[in-house]
Amino acid sequence: MKKSILKKLLTLCSLLFALCILPVSLLAADSAKFGSIDLQKVLNESEAGKKAKSDLEALIKSKESTIEEKGKAIEKLKGEMEKQASVLSAGARKKKEDELEKLLREYNRLVQDSQAEVKKKEGELTGAIIKESREIIEKIGAEEGYTLIIERGMVIYSNKGIDITDSVLKKYDESKTRSRK
Repeated sequence: MKKSILKKLLTLCSLLFALCILPVSLLAADSAKFGSIDLQKVLNESEAGKKAKSDLEALIKSKESTIEEKGKAIEKLKGEMEKQASVLSAGARKKKEDELEKLLREYNRLVQDSQAEVKKKEGELTGAIIKESREIIEKIGAEEGYTLIIERGMVIYSNKGIDITDSVLKKYDESKTRSRK
């Protein structure tokens, strides 16, 4: 008997609690405003993003030409070694092989250093754009009453109506134009 009364009382308290909480959660759901942002689109289509991309491509081209020159020097030395293989003394052959090894080490170091430099430059350029975009996103979120703004790449589906990418892109480009003046 005592257990039955306790069980009924617990059930009644649970129902009262649920009834008190339910209206609050319904009110919160009505006022929630969600947005999504495609940062990759901001990186690709903003004026700063386009400039960063062209700067990066120019850096890559210059690195590739330097690497290509070093590769041609290696091929030239290999060709010389093959042509002169029968007439070179053991000491001269050893000297050419050492020179080739040195060139190969320099080539590999150059490739690694170039890749690291390009990666670092890309990080600097995109990092600045993303940082500035996040500031704009936070401002839009606060001014327009968003509850949550999420990165589009993390979402499987969302209504196109919550996508604020174009708004952020426009404000980002405007902020860059104002800062240049």
